[in-house]
Amino acid sequence: MDRTILHCDCNGFYASVECVMNPALRDVPMAVGGDEESRHGIILAKNEKAKKFNIKTAETIWQARQKCPELVIVPPRHDLYHEFSKRVMDIYKRYTDRVESFGLDEAWLDVTESKMLFGDGKHIADELRHVVREETGLTISVGVSFCKVFAKLGSDYKKPDATTVFSRENWKEFIYPLPAQDLLFVGRKTTAELHKLGITTIGQLAAFDERSLVSHLGKAGGMLYRYANGLDDEEVRLVNEKDDVKSIGNGITFSHDLTGEGEIRGGIYALCDSVASRMRARDLNAPPCRL
Repeated sequence: MDRTILHCDCNGFYASVECVMNPALRDVPMAVGGDEESRHGIILAKNEKAKKFNIKTAETIWQARQKCPELVIVPPRHDLYHEFSKRVMDIYKRYTDRVESFGLDEAWLDVTESKMLFGDGKHIADELRHVVREETGLTISVGVSFCKVFAKLGSDYKKPDATTVFSRENWKEFIYPLPAQDLLFVGRKTTAELHKLGITTIGQLAAFDERSLVSHLGKAGGMLYRYANGLDDEEVRLVNEKDDVKSIGNGITFSHDLTGEGEIRGGIYALCDSVASRMRARDLNAPPCRL
């Protein structure tokens, strides 16, 4: 039996939670951000109205205000976000015992064995979107596919509050034209290396010689070749199953080169917040450090 994997992604999670708690924020461009007075505060999340002003996650608040002077900044409340994350994850667990979180706001679900009870993958995805919205006030975007990597591509493909299906029949049509950096674990450095090889799309990556990719990128080259060709067979973990974490990190491609201490600190703070969120989700901690 072919697998049916969902990837569920809460849209603008921090900002969406704040809008649930204070509905008036839905009517104004708003963002969750750090210490504005220090000029090192950065944007952690933004609502749909702020997105229309091209507000970017990880940019400094003062940069965002240049685009949108009336932007409302709300300080982060991580305990509240953990509470909402748990509520959403508990909804997912009603449909399957294979729920693997990927930070506070994302999760993979393997619903292969659940289809006899709840319907096909798209039906389950649409129902999850409805239930999460009704019970929490949040919206999610859901990707449906036969592997984890393509399911994640699906949840990113159309937002907010959307279901995207990449099936055995249609995935090449939709996925091959996507930029190679959209693929899971293709960061800025790998993107630059792929560009040197003339690879800019997932389709070009899939068609490239696998041995050449391994020669240029090492073990990651083989992994990305398999991902691009839909050969990801990694299982979705059981609810209470945790892997042995050797390290937790995060990378992001900024919209421009960072210059000056303020911008660099802002970028680091954004990455630190993401890493801290994923560590909290696994009940991990690390020694304190100063930037």
